[in-house]
Amino acid sequence: MSSLVSQILRLVLKLLLGLFAAIFAVSLLTAALIVLALNLLKSLLTGQKPKPARVFGHFQRFSSQAMWSGTGMRDTAAPRGAEIVDVEVREIRDGKRLP
Repeated sequence: MSSLVSQILRLVLKLLLGLFAAIFAVSLLTAALIVLALNLLKSLLTGQKPKPARVFGHFQRFSSQAMWSGTGMRDTAAPRGAEIVDVEVREIRDGKRLP
């Protein structure tokens, strides 16, 4: 009789611990999805790439192995650290015309 009670208690304990583990895993997954959604929303509002994408792009650009297509092909026109300014073109009219 005590063997049957101990088996039932073990089964209940296993089920309870399994339930707690499942709740913990689902809560971690939910928290990760919320952080991902907030990061995506922030990147959409600020207009910047998400940080993981920037880190991967940085790794991809400076990787010594040519594993990805187009590695080293972009950003060759501007020297490193050069500031690129986007301006509107405007024609300046002068009283004197050039021949």
